[in-house]
Amino acid sequence: KAWLPIMYGCNNFCSYCIVPYVRGRERSRMPEDIIKEAKELISQGAKDITLLGQNVNSYGKYPDCGMNFAQLLRKINALEGDFIIRFMTSHPKDCTYELLDAMAECEKVAKHLHLPFQSGSNRVLDAMNRRYTREKYLELLEYAYSVMPDLSVTTDVIVGFPGETYDEFLETVSLVKKAKFTSMYTFIFSSREGTKASKMPDPISREEKGKWFKELLDTQEKIAAVRTSSMVGKTYRVLCESVSKGGLIEGRTGGNIIIEFPADESVIGTFRDVKVTESLTWILRGEIQ
Repeated sequence: KAWLPIMYGCNNFCSYCIVPYVRGRERSRMPEDIIKEAKELISQGAKDITLLGQNVNSYGKYPDCGMNFAQLLRKINALEGDFIIRFMTSHPKDCTYELLDAMAECEKVAKHLHLPFQSGSNRVLDAMNRRYTREKYLELLEYAYSVMPDLSVTTDVIVGFPGETYDEFLETVSLVKKAKFTSMYTFIFSSREGTKASKMPDPISREEKGKWFKELLDTQEKIAAVRTSSMVGKTYRVLCESVSKGGLIEGRTGGNIIIEFPADESVIGTFRDVKVTESLTWILRGEIQ
């Protein structure tokens, strides 16, 4: 596994985030440098390459690299070798149909999209300075699933943003039910000094936010259990990564779901077809075919 930075910094200034202040403005690396480094990683045996950036799908804007992120994906996908391309993190306001089409058409690009939505309430999204709406986010997902029916989508959610009401929180819950995420990274709002959100009134107690948080987790747990159970009996190409605590080999599907299976340690670092025999809430069990 290898990690390949393609850009640094951030221009978004979400009201809760300190990153633009500490990492500076967006700076994209030149595509020829990225492609050269990708070739070197492949020659060294990398089988899983993750392209990194605070907002990878705005790649190429600053400076103008003559290539956007979708085009960069296609260039790396065309390199010789047997490897998977992953990337994170994406911002919904910069996620385009062109990018989703590139994901669908590039055989080496993992069919996994990490697309943080943070809140299902348009008022809260505006207060967060996210610059998209609930409707726009769901529209993107609808198109993504239409071109990649087996797409795995993961996300980030903030619970209890300053001023958020319970009814607005329920809009987040309803979006989660519609989106059918594979998994979520969920956070109770934590103030960061120097951000706009740190100065906003925040009347809801931590205890109350904790109740909302549990309600959200319970909702997602049911969705995840249905998704993993639907994978039983299917076979997936898996990169064998390590030995799990239980002594099984552990890898990830293209959709970024962990799967464990019995095998000799010599398979680590290779791709294997693994049939799912059992589903747990968040991971799978299987056997090599």
